[in-house]
Amino acid sequence: MTDIRASSETLLDTRAPVKRDYTQYIRWLLLFGGGLLMIMPITYMLSTSFKWPHEVYNLNLIPEEPTLDNYIHVLEDGRFFRWFINSLIIAVITTISNVLFDSLVGYTLCKFKFRGRYIIFIAILSTLMIPTEMLVIPWYLMSQSFGWLDSYWGIMFPGLMTAFGTFLMKQFFETVPDDFIEAARIDGLNELQIWWTVAMPLVKPALSALAIFVFLGNWTAFIWPLIVTNSQELYTLPVGLTTFSVEQQVEWELIMTGAALATIPTLIVFLIFQRYIIRGVVMAGLKG
Repeated sequence: MTDIRASSETLLDTRAPVKRDYTQYIRWLLLFGGGLLMIMPITYMLSTSFKWPHEVYNLNLIPEEPTLDNYIHVLEDGRFFRWFINSLIIAVITTISNVLFDSLVGYTLCKFKFRGRYIIFIAILSTLMIPTEMLVIPWYLMSQSFGWLDSYWGIMFPGLMTAFGTFLMKQFFETVPDDFIEAARIDGLNELQIWWTVAMPLVKPALSALAIFVFLGNWTAFIWPLIVTNSQELYTLPVGLTTFSVEQQVEWELIMTGAALATIPTLIVFLIFQRYIIRGVVMAGLKG
């Protein structure tokens, strides 16, 4: 027994040293550095919102004399709530529209066999390669022709349907077995009933992810609402915050305060539905 123990200790002493894998440490270091870079603008925004005007250009993250006067000033300004409601109305309506129409088009392209459907799908996808800046002029001319300038409809109509949403929903409807669709048809359901009661419940992760993407995109939209609106009563929140900038000075503390308040709904939406975002994106990539 003693000989066996001695021989095992000898083997332990003579074995080669274990090489440490530093790859995991490098990954964590890179993630930590990337995370710091991502949160620095948000941190500076929050810091500036608690500063007095004379402290704005001080790069210290901790204000020397923290104050809530900026929040009181912004919240007491009746325009802020008007802009907030405008953004909420536009974001909610466009989200509902995208969920309904993008899923309907995606279902049609996926489950109906008709000539030219692949050409239609490719044409829809090709619009993703067109920069938004190139579409602004046609959108404006359409709005002018139909009398949509300076109206809710003029702000919303370019985003009521999206090519990305159609692509996402089509990819998810591919995962719905055709046997379910055929069984529903045999039971006497029409196509709209099949789409709503059979197919839609099976693609809830995609619907949730699409709704979140569309809501956040319209909540933070700036270029198009700025171009199509003239009256401050129809400004969205990102556009309205620019009114704190005047020729004499830019009230950065108020802009940052408004921006901090504007991020609250987006943070709430993301924290509640982040699992749907991750699941929806991952499954769309796997099924694509």
